[in-house]
Amino acid sequence: MSTELQMSTVLVVGTGDTKSEELSYIKQVIENSGVSAKFVDVGTTGHESTADVKPEEVAAYHPDGADAVRSDDRGEAVAAMATALEAYVVANADGIAGIIGAGGSGGTALVTQAMRSLPVGVPKLMVSTVASANVAPYVGPSDIAMMYSVTDVAGINRISRQVLGNAANAMAGMVGNSIPPSSGDLPPIALTMFGVTTTLVTRLAEELADRFEPLVFHATGTGGQSMEKLVDSGMVVAVLDMTTTEIADLVVGGVFSAGSDRIGAIARTGVPYVGSVGALDMVNFGALETVPAKFADRNLHVHNSEVTLMRTSPAESTAIGEFIADKLNACDGPVRFLLPEGGVSMIDAPGQPFYDPEANDALFAAIESNVVETPRRTVRRVLANINDEAFVEAVLEALTDVTNGSRK
Repeated sequence: MSTELQMSTVLVVGTGDTKSEELSYIKQVIENSGVSAKFVDVGTTGHESTADVKPEEVAAYHPDGADAVRSDDRGEAVAAMATALEAYVVANADGIAGIIGAGGSGGTALVTQAMRSLPVGVPKLMVSTVASANVAPYVGPSDIAMMYSVTDVAGINRISRQVLGNAANAMAGMVGNSIPPSSGDLPPIALTMFGVTTTLVTRLAEELADRFEPLVFHATGTGGQSMEKLVDSGMVVAVLDMTTTEIADLVVGGVFSAGSDRIGAIARTGVPYVGSVGALDMVNFGALETVPAKFADRNLHVHNSEVTLMRTSPAESTAIGEFIADKLNACDGPVRFLLPEGGVSMIDAPGQPFYDPEANDALFAAIESNVVETPRRTVRRVLANINDEAFVEAVLEALTDVTNGSRK
């Protein structure tokens, strides 16, 4: 299409029908720093645009064509334009040096959807009126920097000139300055961890440090999403998914779900994968008073003043195991899935508050009976707690299997 970028360029993106002055100012400041920039207008009101890339050009990238963006319903039009912008960004990703946007809640949702489609490491900055609130829906698992606009993004004044100028200079700095190279890059490997699996993951990271660069992700929902985004981006060579607790929160209704696509990137990419059931003995909630009333008679453990854990039941464990099995069956790459018979977390051991062999048996049985084993996809029990040294050894052996590598 005529809008294809021919060189590495910063995209300055927003709704030109309401933010043209501000976006043009951002572009000017970036160019004053010697960095190439293009103003991409994603307004939906049929206005006369002066942008480098006009709304109709972006709309043409919608999977259903430009007409999909033309709607009398503003919400529908903005949602369709967000889809078109994402497609435009994906199609032109090789020419994008960075992306910066400015707007209110609607513009923020529109622009950050496209930002999230870019690989981690490509500079992304959103100046927004909602950046001082909960930005998780906008940032997701991506590395988007959110800057609060202070005043509304409604003209250039003594406040917005400074804030928008700072944002523009920050983007120019990120794009225009190289990052010092590492003196000895090793292939990156992803690991998932929770407080109750820290011993295991710490030991694994120590054992792997001479051969891999361990990237550890905290399994709090966004952590799992971030790990899988890196997998989708081809940025890791293998995954040690030791802590799949986010699936318990998805199935039962806790606060740390990573969504229904958990383990999806493993299936899509075929990356070598060693998984386990770390912290699937628990569902996470906030402070004790926030636990839903229907769970009041359950085995609850106050982890701290802001986190309450609930022991998964045998029925819930069965549902979790079935979910995992379905995901593993979709994986064509090398998979080893390990079941620690001595407990799935630090507090799932004899004498500990979540020790429940019946629930673990239900979890293990659901996985074993539903996973279709092949030479490349196997499930194995290990006679150890997940944090025991014997389990560390089992994981390292499995990693050798899936990578056709060497322990030495």
